[in-house]
Amino acid sequence: MDEIRGVPTWQEELASLVDAGLRYDSAPIDLTASTESTSKRSGYSYGSGSEARETLKDQVTGFMKSWGEMLIHLARGCKDIVEQTVVAEDSYVVRKLAEPAARVSKKLSFMNEYLPEDRDPVHAWPVIFFVFLLALAALSFNPEQDRPVAVITKLRLHPTNAPRVQLPDGRYLAYQELGVPAERARYSLLTPHSFLSSRLAGIPGVKKSLLVEYGVRLVSYDLPGFGESDPHRGRNLSSSASDLINLAAAIGIDEKFWLLGYSTGSMHSWAAMNYFPDKIAGAAMVAPVINPYEPSMTKEEMVKTWEQWLTKRRFMYFLARRFPALLPFFYRRSFLSGKLDHLDQWMSLSLGEKDKLLLKDPTFQEFYQRNVEESVRQGITKPFVEESVLQVSSWGFTLSEFRTQKKCTTNGVLSWLMSMYSEAECELVGFRKPIHIWQGMEDRVAPPSMSDYIGRMIPEATVHKIPNEGHFSFFYFCDECHRQIFYALFGEPKGQLEKVRETKETLAETETDKDSTSAATTTSTEE
Repeated sequence: MDEIRGVPTWQEELASLVDAGLRYDSAPIDLTASTESTSKRSGYSYGSGSEARETLKDQVTGFMKSWGEMLIHLARGCKDIVEQTVVAEDSYVVRKLAEPAARVSKKLSFMNEYLPEDRDPVHAWPVIFFVFLLALAALSFNPEQDRPVAVITKLRLHPTNAPRVQLPDGRYLAYQELGVPAERARYSLLTPHSFLSSRLAGIPGVKKSLLVEYGVRLVSYDLPGFGESDPHRGRNLSSSASDLINLAAAIGIDEKFWLLGYSTGSMHSWAAMNYFPDKIAGAAMVAPVINPYEPSMTKEEMVKTWEQWLTKRRFMYFLARRFPALLPFFYRRSFLSGKLDHLDQWMSLSLGEKDKLLLKDPTFQEFYQRNVEESVRQGITKPFVEESVLQVSSWGFTLSEFRTQKKCTTNGVLSWLMSMYSEAECELVGFRKPIHIWQGMEDRVAPPSMSDYIGRMIPEATVHKIPNEGHFSFFYFCDECHRQIFYALFGEPKGQLEKVRETKETLAETETDKDSTSAATTTSTEE
């Protein structure tokens, strides 16, 4: 029976465990025969000592495999527990978070438009978020930890010394005047500054001799919250235009004046031209920046605009449009950190060769540091966030409104039919004053596609396309460029006025003198 079952006897088991020198019943035990017999019956093979034994690597591999299988089973068990207790429809967590999550999902549903049509947002966005975290981790890793650290320049706080005017709402606006005095000015030119700038910019590097030659009174001012100007609680482009007009009235500019808008400061010039066209004599725009989300831009203009910008700059525009509350986080770590860095690094600018050379010039670097120090004087993020949001929001008007077009007054069908054959009830509307635009063809901050759009919206505007010039190189410390701008606006230089113009102050002094003279005459008569 044992042979049939293949179970070894106890004598055979004992023989397989003892050494070759062990004897049983006074007879030597043949281990070879016993082993062969056992192998045949049990199906096990007892190898000789020459066979390979299990190594430490094999043991570690088996151990790790076992642990891996255990972890997989543990994860599956945790997943089942979460699905049954947390994610279930009747769970406490789902009941509390379902409604807020639905509202957030509805607000962010616009982002699904950027996904391919064949992608499920439920699966796509977690993957995108995970890749985004990996990208942030990769960007934060710096393999060159041992490289020399650059000397950090700290921003300085300068004493307040700007003249200020009080606006009708009680706020104060700081400004700067260059050129000829008010009573000798042939032309008054007002210029709002761009982002991360101040009243000190004006026309950077303009020579006083050029201003005197053309009789120009150049006035630049700090936007609300910048420099020494008080912040505005609810600033928009309409209030910005009102500030500019109130400033002009406060400093004695009674006649029409000219506007010069550079870069993002051009939107404040457009606003003044829209809301107070009767006060404006004409406008000059240098490298104007428009709303990059403007719906009236063609697809080609949009593509040519966005492709010129770095990824970080596109991201900042996206935040300004969708999540402006996140902008202070980035601003406090750049130009509001109290330390000075390169302009292209702070603003995420892609620059051409001429602009790069200009930024290395010591004259520009000295001007740039002083201008930034004045711009961030108050140390608050609110005006910078407002400026960014205004840039990417609806301006309340379109540039096409500045074009010259015919507007007919019709009170009915009969009047409309009569207007088709009569010019009596029709009038020309639009800005109808000179608009000059200078565009550097190597500009990567305000790409040429933006000026192309402006020229398409306002056919009457004169667009000067400057080859081999960038965003800064045509406007900063360029005497010939400044002369070109003045010649286009004012023609041949005529100098300052020879006859002193009567201002409000001189008129008041004249009235005072008259009153004093008449009082003295009355006194002498009585005597």
